[in-house]
Amino acid sequence: MSDAPDYRDTVFLPNTAFPMRGDLPKREPAILARWQAMGLQQRLREQAAGKPPFMLHDGPPYANGQLHIGHALNKILKDVINRAHAMAGEDAHYIPGWDCHGLPIEWQVEERYRKSNRDKDAVPILDFRAECRAWAQKWLDVQADEFRRLGVEGDYAHRYATMDFASEAAIAGEIGRFLLNGALYRGLRPVMWSPVEKTALAEAEVEYHDRTSDTVFVRFPVLDRELAGDLAGASVAIWTTTPWTIPGNRALAAGAEIDYALVRVDGTAPASRAREGERLIVALALLPQVCAEVGITLHHVLRVLKGAELEGVLCAHPLRGHGDERGGYDFDVPVLMGDFVTTEQGTGIVHQAPAHGEEDFALCRAHGIEVLETVGEDGTYNPWVPLFAGIHVYKAADPVSAALGQAGGLLRRDKLVHSYPHSWRSKAPLIYRATPQWFIAMDGETRIRARALEAIAETRFVPESGRTRLAGMVATRPDWCISRQRAWGVPIPVFVERATGEPLRDPDVVARVVEAFRAEGADAGFSSPPGRFLGEGRDPAAYEQVMDIVDVWFESGSSHAFVLEARGLPWPADLYLEGSDQHRGWFQSSLLEAIGTRGRAPFKAVLTHGFVLDEQGRKMSKSLGNVTAPQDVSDKYGADILRLWVMGADTEDDLRIGPEILKQQAELYRRLRNTLRWLLGSLDGFSEAERIEPAEMPELERWVLHRLAELDRLVRGAVASHEWTGVYPAIHAFCSSDLSAFYFDIRKDALYCDRPDSLHRRAVRTVLDHLHRCLATWLAPVLVFTAEEAWTARFGEADSVHLQGFAAVPAEWQDDALARKWERIRAIRRRITVPLDEARKTGVIGAGLQAAARLPLTASEMPLLTADEWAETAIVSAVELVSDPGGIEAADAVISRAPGEKCARCWRVLPEVGRGRHAALCLRCDDAVESGLVYRAAAADVREDAAE
Repeated sequence: MSDAPDYRDTVFLPNTAFPMRGDLPKREPAILARWQAMGLQQRLREQAAGKPPFMLHDGPPYANGQLHIGHALNKILKDVINRAHAMAGEDAHYIPGWDCHGLPIEWQVEERYRKSNRDKDAVPILDFRAECRAWAQKWLDVQADEFRRLGVEGDYAHRYATMDFASEAAIAGEIGRFLLNGALYRGLRPVMWSPVEKTALAEAEVEYHDRTSDTVFVRFPVLDRELAGDLAGASVAIWTTTPWTIPGNRALAAGAEIDYALVRVDGTAPASRAREGERLIVALALLPQVCAEVGITLHHVLRVLKGAELEGVLCAHPLRGHGDERGGYDFDVPVLMGDFVTTEQGTGIVHQAPAHGEEDFALCRAHGIEVLETVGEDGTYNPWVPLFAGIHVYKAADPVSAALGQAGGLLRRDKLVHSYPHSWRSKAPLIYRATPQWFIAMDGETRIRARALEAIAETRFVPESGRTRLAGMVATRPDWCISRQRAWGVPIPVFVERATGEPLRDPDVVARVVEAFRAEGADAGFSSPPGRFLGEGRDPAAYEQVMDIVDVWFESGSSHAFVLEARGLPWPADLYLEGSDQHRGWFQSSLLEAIGTRGRAPFKAVLTHGFVLDEQGRKMSKSLGNVTAPQDVSDKYGADILRLWVMGADTEDDLRIGPEILKQQAELYRRLRNTLRWLLGSLDGFSEAERIEPAEMPELERWVLHRLAELDRLVRGAVASHEWTGVYPAIHAFCSSDLSAFYFDIRKDALYCDRPDSLHRRAVRTVLDHLHRCLATWLAPVLVFTAEEAWTARFGEADSVHLQGFAAVPAEWQDDALARKWERIRAIRRRITVPLDEARKTGVIGAGLQAAARLPLTASEMPLLTADEWAETAIVSAVELVSDPGGIEAADAVISRAPGEKCARCWRVLPEVGRGRHAALCLRCDDAVESGLVYRAAAADVREDAAE
């Protein structure tokens, strides 16, 4: 047995109750309960009083089902930004909201009816709406709890929902504004229509999938009329992917500057429907392709003409003479000029069915051609349509093609796989269908389009590409169709005078509707007699009450009115933040609604993020088994891991997530947690009496303060710009590279072994205090639970890190010259550490403190540090400096065993060991022990590798 004294109790090892293991799935719910008990939200609101406001207006998620990973991305990003603004000294009042009306909820309630063989149409509308309201409330409550579990802090007690009575009243009032300013009108126009759901859809409710469609080439015979000339008897050839629209054809469109060929067919392939000797008119550029597809093996171009020469030429409908008892298709089909016609595909001539296409509608209307409603709401041809009455358009390709064949109009039938619009709810394919709908005019006196484009130019976009995307969509969109033929929503508060067909534009009527909705909800629109709203002096029988409900995008687009304005909150909002798909959704509807009613955008800045994909970059789907649910991540890893994933990625692009990525995030989290743990352990017992000013500190401590100043500028810059990409990876790199692998490693010796009253150790502890305060508050917006742990572990549970501001970082801490010097020192240090590692591997030394280094330095490098400072920085026991005047950079150090004995307390190998009063100690340790200031630290269990 050795008789050597044991000096372990005299070493200042770290001591903290902050555990190494996060155990977040268990610890996070307890912290949430503590916040609830201490009234954290109320304290935040009280503390924010009088501060400059910051308003991030929440785009409402839909209250239908559990949260998915996209919800988590969106709400976490919002929460980080709100918390950061609050910690930067602003009043960030975040009001979560929910979108509660609309078809998806109706669809769920109807599905329950279908399963129980109930007839939805037999259910009283108020009962049906009550079931929809209950369904939405159920999922609103579920989602609110799930958002809280993700650490998303907000004013849930005053949350908003579009189905709140106050919201429904405000939505009705906003429609009334458009009614009264003349922008709202009823018109017959083609809209995207779902035959399955029997309603019009907004562009944002449409998704595109590959679909196999029937295609047909069709002849339109040129009639022998005055304008026909040598074209009489020829046929204009068209190609379409929607044969079901042929019964609705009323015109043809050609391009005025396109070259067209009048072609004689001289040879055909077997089974070709082209006829030898017939003449066809097609675009010259597409002639080879048309011949190949139709089966024309030999042809002769009789002449080439410009499209303008076709203007006014009349053709026969390809089903002319083939009607039934309802009539026939014996009408003329004129050739019109359309600037949308191209030679990219088909024949260069486009058949026009004005009830089934926006361009078709506009062109035919401009030439006075009647728009007939050929297809009903369920997708079947109306009773008056010859030959096809009652047939569903999805099943029309066969009968239409057969009729064209019998009439001699069919040139070829084929199939094509192409991208086609589908309902994002029912997944059923959509059609364009002309129906009477309520529209908000984009142009005209209100100049909504022009003013919206001006507002876009004045708005800040993150990323900048969002400006171009939103402007492009607004510039080309048609008038806004706001009516839906459903039951669960806010009814459009409009009455139409039967005698004139004009809407009643009376502010008193609008006011009565709004007041009724505020008191009773929008149900009042269905339960009240029209006279209640029309008022005295008007005969209800003289008016038609509109029973359509308003588009849910109009509802959420109006939320700025009933969330911000109505509550006296800042308007316009500082920031709208949603996924990039909302350029055609909520961003656009909010912009157009506010422009149309208030003349300016409801936001100052717009931030967009990407979508979430799996680890292979695929879209998530249950069938692929690649869905990552936020609830599962919280249960397995903890919400902080999910939050770290969000802020560690470039959210402007699509993000990827999966098992391996989550494991990587857990490892990143471990390093951050261990950094906090080592700081807390090393600050054990720290008091203000220890603190010293930067001027008294060694250069290395002042370099750390400089790095804090740089990171503080980065964080505060992100708060101001809303650009957070790269901020938290930079903080992680600082913890991992600058602190754990460099500063902490160097300063463990002074921290553990110096006298507690030494200036050196006090400087280290002062810097560690700054580090803890900065890191805890910088990490608090992201690692909301872990930062709280790291704060309360030091300051007690009566406090919360979320009630703090960002730690104060004086501007004078920044010292660029010092940073350049230490960047050079770190580069030279590697000329010691690299051969030191090699010496360990080869057995020259066992540990770094057994080493001495002979370090060659150039003349410019020699003044950087003294030999003792180099030994401290490289964590060896001795360094000999050797002048190396040759070259710009000297060679690596030569490593040997250090002379002397190993100090039993600090483990440095020094010749001075034993020269003091303790035979086993170096002079520094001897003085520390003899001072009587050291204390027992045997209870400490923070390992030296905890900050790796």
